[in-house]
Amino acid sequence: MVHLKTEEDLVLIRESAQILGKAHGEIARLIKPGVKTSMLDKVAEEYIRDQGGVPSFKNYHGFPASLCISVNEVVVHGFPGNYELRETDVISVDCGVYYKGYHSDSAYTYPLEGVKPETLLLLERTLESLYKGIGEAKAGNRIGDVASAIQTYVESFGYGVVRELVGHGVGKSLHEDPEVPNYGKRGKGVKIAPGMVFAIEPMINLGTKNVVQERDGWTIRTADRKPSAHFEHTIAVHEDRTEILTTHEYIEANYTYKWRNKSQLSKMVL
Repeated sequence: MVHLKTEEDLVLIRESAQILGKAHGEIARLIKPGVKTSMLDKVAEEYIRDQGGVPSFKNYHGFPASLCISVNEVVVHGFPGNYELRETDVISVDCGVYYKGYHSDSAYTYPLEGVKPETLLLLERTLESLYKGIGEAKAGNRIGDVASAIQTYVESFGYGVVRELVGHGVGKSLHEDPEVPNYGKRGKGVKIAPGMVFAIEPMINLGTKNVVQERDGWTIRTADRKPSAHFEHTIAVHEDRTEILTTHEYIEANYTYKWRNKSQLSKMVL
């Protein structure tokens, strides 16, 4: 069942999303070679709790951390730990905040400065696909329109669209209906209505679409061990517009490597 949100609900989800955006900004300051992923998790949890929130992911079905930190070929659900970031890594940071009874959810994939151009392009195009999906997330359309926009765009570059993992409704529960795949057909799926709040999160691989779950029961990596990218926003549908509730602005202000501004990557031809 899809739970439509009232304006009163949205006020609280926006507050949750602001805490989340600023937590991402605190993490962005720290991402550099030599930093342990456990440090990123510690900083995020402390910030969220200092604002009166709770990390949505911690202890969710047994997940042990506040952040999903997924490096290189790990698509999602990686554990923070003693791993130290390297110059050639890409690192996806997925975070959720529970505040005053409501969740928000967003993710961003960072390239460090030694990342290859083809991997930077994957990140750039995955981020672009997120906004193409958001552009179709409007009242009267269907979830398949969102999914098709993402799939059509990234597959035009030969990338693999992960099938096993999808976006989802967000509200009083972290994962609600509807499911929001990153692949599908226009005109199919749940009809989008005012009051819907859901997370759109392209998970796109440089190589094959196929993934493998590691023995820890959580970590998902690409089957061919090529890099993956993951970007996510929580959005709200209104009668006349679509609102992006979460924000990457604090990330882009605080991350030292201004990779998108320097390169205009999507215009590159390899």
